[in-house]
Amino acid sequence: MTEATLKAGVIGWPIDHSLSPHLHGFWLEHYKIDGEYLPFAVETENLKSFLKSLADQGRRGTNVTLPHKETTLSVVDQIDEQAKRVGAVNTVVVQKDGSLLGSNTDGFGFLENMHDQNPKWAAKRGPAIVLGAGGAARAILVALLEAGAPEIRLLNRTKERAEELAGELGGGIKVDDWAARSEVVSEAATLVNTTSLGMKGQPPLEIDLSRLPESATVTDIVYTPLETGLLKNAKKRGNPVVDGLGMLLHQARPGFQAWFGVEPEVTKDLRDHVLKVMES
Repeated sequence: MTEATLKAGVIGWPIDHSLSPHLHGFWLEHYKIDGEYLPFAVETENLKSFLKSLADQGRRGTNVTLPHKETTLSVVDQIDEQAKRVGAVNTVVVQKDGSLLGSNTDGFGFLENMHDQNPKWAAKRGPAIVLGAGGAARAILVALLEAGAPEIRLLNRTKERAEELAGELGGGIKVDDWAARSEVVSEAATLVNTTSLGMKGQPPLEIDLSRLPESATVTDIVYTPLETGLLKNAKKRGNPVVDGLGMLLHQARPGFQAWFGVEPEVTKDLRDHVLKVMES
């Protein structure tokens, strides 16, 4: 490392689970950039002081993961429209004057992953069914609305949470009962699971896909396992499927470009590298 080394990282509590250092490390090596990307375990009470010290540390910025995404909104000096609508920041860039710009690239990552794995997919082709009403769902709902989805049906195990979220985001979202999930899929052009159901160590997502149109694209933001039960069942009946790993990879692109000056690509080599890390 030299004074010219470009520095960034990721903050969270805990942070050991983060795949971001492996992902950005791959790009730094691939593009032969004199840079470093490190994980930082930052407790909530130290979040503000850590973020405000980024410029003094000589860092270009940082990614932000749980549990700091919402709190970071009130610490940065500026937030972009995406972060404002989503209500969370996952990428911080130190600007030339030392001020902090917060953005949210999760929606970008979701859309880019959909287009990458299924080039024929378009949000505007028909209704989207979204399962879950957590932070990831919020970013995906905003992205789908902005990409022109004509209607979104939102279902969550706690209906009140879904109604609250739909109310906050305004028009275009209809809330259905969780119990109706196997029925409403009959209208789907896109089916998105944003819940943890189906993740390794979690209960399976129980849903009957028999009414789902064969043309509907099915995606799961869970990527452990890479092929969840939902994707396996959808694939079996001929639906186009999109796994969740690509969302993680694509959401990292804007930050990497801002910090290191190169627009990185999501390639098979990158996916293989990250999968190998996940398996180790």
